[in-house]
Amino acid sequence: MNKFLKEFKDRDYFYQCTSEEELSRLLDKEKIRGYIGFDCTAESLHVGSLLQIMCLRLLQKHGHKPIVLLGGGTTRIGDPSGKDKTRKILTEKEIDRNIKSIEKILKKFLNSNDPKTKPIFVNNYSWLKGLNYITFLRDIGKHFTINKMLTFESVKTRLDREQSLSYMEFNYMILQAYDFLELNNKENCFLQIGGSDQWGNIVNGTELIKRYSGKQVYGLTTPLITLASGAKMGKTETGAIWLDEKLLSSYDYWQFWRNVDDRDVIKFLKMFTDLTTEEIEKIENKDINELKIKLANETTSMLNGKKAAQNSEQAAKEAFSGTSLGSNLPSIKIKAKNMNDRFNIIDLVIISKLEKSKSEIRRLIKGNAIKLNDKIISNDKLIITNKIFKNNYLKLSIGKKRHIKIELN
Repeated sequence: MNKFLKEFKDRDYFYQCTSEEELSRLLDKEKIRGYIGFDCTAESLHVGSLLQIMCLRLLQKHGHKPIVLLGGGTTRIGDPSGKDKTRKILTEKEIDRNIKSIEKILKKFLNSNDPKTKPIFVNNYSWLKGLNYITFLRDIGKHFTINKMLTFESVKTRLDREQSLSYMEFNYMILQAYDFLELNNKENCFLQIGGSDQWGNIVNGTELIKRYSGKQVYGLTTPLITLASGAKMGKTETGAIWLDEKLLSSYDYWQFWRNVDDRDVIKFLKMFTDLTTEEIEKIENKDINELKIKLANETTSMLNGKKAAQNSEQAAKEAFSGTSLGSNLPSIKIKAKNMNDRFNIIDLVIISKLEKSKSEIRRLIKGNAIKLNDKIISNDKLIITNKIFKNNYLKLSIGKKRHIKIELN
């Protein structure tokens, strides 16, 4: 088996492939270009997209050239795959802002030093914006049958649930197939990688290229990743685990990995770090907390740098020990004048963004789960005054794992 595909399987990335043996032979024979598409519905990707990013890194590692398609065009339509309702339509300004932000994030993960494997960034709006509708229907639309399109999971699920599916969304799979055709023509791209929910769209692309130009291209999908708890990867009770440090601090990102379920640790070391499978086998019997710290350090270093990972680990130690306010903890600043406005503990927790719901905060206080400077708070009407701050700092904690430093200025 080809080395790229072997590692792809060893790391549990593999779900389906259109023509595995043929793709293996092609990868043995030459270095190719493969792409993954990211729609730009938010200003950041979250860890739910991390597996796809790791696939791009693996392509680079084996000498192939990754193409990153940023869906400036398809974001205007909305992919119905896995969605219960029509996606919110964004303005052009919002989409352009999101594209720039997501490109910066992806560049952290991908190496641009070697011209042979340097990633290519493309925006499908560049070719979708000028499409002539009649010409597109005649040249591309004729290769698709409604009968087959209705069998794809993204369409079938919505129709079976009797949820509305707009004609605009119904067209999404044709546009994605057309993206593959354009990349094959313009960038000599022979492989598309995506999540398992994209299988139908990817197969459409391989078939369109074969019918349109007679070329053989390939599709490869990854499994849907869920946590051992059954929750979807990327979402937690406190919100999405964003890859942009403006939206989620390095410390909170580190904590996400440090606190994964014991059952997920080895799987995630394989999937989301650069450690080889041999290296993982050597350490897999170590203390589980040691392995979690290893996972947190490796993933945080990859995204935000080694220094950020070290600071996060140190902050976690300080917060857990309770010996200091934690110089490396994530922090927020509030103005001293607010202390005169009958500012209470519930307001403080909401401003910290550790919790959003007032009823949940009251429940946590009742359960002795909230602390100020490591002292349990039992009064949900506690007024926050300047006296509570030590040298203008205050540590707010929820349970053993969530901490933030609040600075008075």
